[in-house]
Amino acid sequence: MSLHQLYVAMFVGGLVLLVSIAATRLATGAGLPTLLLFLGVGVLVGEAGFGVDFDNAQLAQDLGTAALGIILVEGGLTTRFTDIRKVLAPAAVLATVGVAVSMLVTASAVHWLLGMNWQLALLLGAIVSSTDAAAVFSVLRVVPLPRRVGGLLEAESGFNDAPAVILVLLFSVTPLDLDPVVMAATLVYQLAIGAAIGLGCGFLGAMALRRIALPAAGLYPLATFGLGMLAFAAAGSAQASAFLAAYLAAVVLANSGLPHRSATRSFAEGSGWLAQIGLFVILGLLVSPDELLDEVVPAIVAGLVLLLLARPISVVVSLIGFRVPWREQAFVSWAGLRGAVPIVLATYPIVEGVPDSGRLLNIVFLLVVVFTLIQGPSLRLVAEKLDLIPRDTTREIQVDAAPLDVLGAELMTMTVLPGSRLHNVTVLELRLPDPSVITLIIRAGHSFVPQPVTRLEVGDELMIVTTTATRESAERRLRAVSRRGKLAYWFDEYGEPG
Repeated sequence: MSLHQLYVAMFVGGLVLLVSIAATRLATGAGLPTLLLFLGVGVLVGEAGFGVDFDNAQLAQDLGTAALGIILVEGGLTTRFTDIRKVLAPAAVLATVGVAVSMLVTASAVHWLLGMNWQLALLLGAIVSSTDAAAVFSVLRVVPLPRRVGGLLEAESGFNDAPAVILVLLFSVTPLDLDPVVMAATLVYQLAIGAAIGLGCGFLGAMALRRIALPAAGLYPLATFGLGMLAFAAAGSAQASAFLAAYLAAVVLANSGLPHRSATRSFAEGSGWLAQIGLFVILGLLVSPDELLDEVVPAIVAGLVLLLLARPISVVVSLIGFRVPWREQAFVSWAGLRGAVPIVLATYPIVEGVPDSGRLLNIVFLLVVVFTLIQGPSLRLVAEKLDLIPRDTTREIQVDAAPLDVLGAELMTMTVLPGSRLHNVTVLELRLPDPSVITLIIRAGHSFVPQPVTRLEVGDELMIVTTTATRESAERRLRAVSRRGKLAYWFDEYGEPG
């Protein structure tokens, strides 16, 4: 690639990235997982749109697997253990028994209804048997569900990728070998070793980060995220479940009380978004729109079987011993969202050379698009109809969740450093420009709302809410008082940037 071609590729990539980011606002407002718009961008850029020809299933599989690892690390780092602690057992059963039941029901139905041979039927059942972490994380976190239901769905989506991947790899062998002893041993080995590596990396990494003082705060998010990816790579190298290892390591790290948790969460979310955009655009490029029309009927039939039969049966069978109310079971059944994971898994049999496996990619692509359009926007309505969301709670969330940029406000933070003349200055004496206000002070690990007579001390962390118009004036006043004290203006100190 010449230097000019490199610049062109970077320009196109940056443009696709910005268009995809802008599209997220539309998708979020409509209650849709952003994967649909990202897939649309990929199809638009592809051979049916701007003419980019991409049909490398092996490259798509490699990049997709890496992206899914990043997405699972992000999901783990943004998961609170208190939300999933009480539902770990039912989530684990859903992720194993539920996947197996869903696969068998779907495979049997498409074999008898569509005449698909058993290998392709089992592959299709395994491919669509797991819920998608990216879709679940992006949609359910804007629906105010009870903690038990939301935690169950998040934990299930984090755990069930591993069994689905193992089943797809087992069924991609030609000729097909269904030895139950081999299959059971493979499942147990991959899940057990993957879990051990993930938990080990998580606990050891948390111990190390608590004892090592890194020279810059920005290194902590990198180190935390890197540990999650290390678990992913280590488990994959050991022929164990890399997906399970990545998610467990990230959950442990996120809930170990490590420093700079807010920065780590922000870094993880940004990395997850980047991985989703790249993954979905690549998958959109891989699909040929002119080949999709032939698979519309099989995709709809398989999707209806999955949504109305396989998923409900798998939920009932998996949760039968956990006393989960029928309303919650009904919602969990409906909220089994599919997304990037099935499309990536559909590339595995293509790479392995399974006969006629190319049609699986088209079937899965159509199934994901059509049924995400049906399920995604309806989740809030279904939750309300099942009385899982009080109507006043919904209105309250809509009001309180307004971001600062919508209100024209900005949040500033600063620390009173040793030698600063801010020490011993009261909040009233600080005289920040109206309407700026110190909303919170964190002192020696304890937070409190300051009063006008509260005196600032060295080491205090201040949270200041101001407006965009007065932010610069507030910064200047803080700098001026820090340099010359509360009478800074008497000394012609107006806080000019250093």
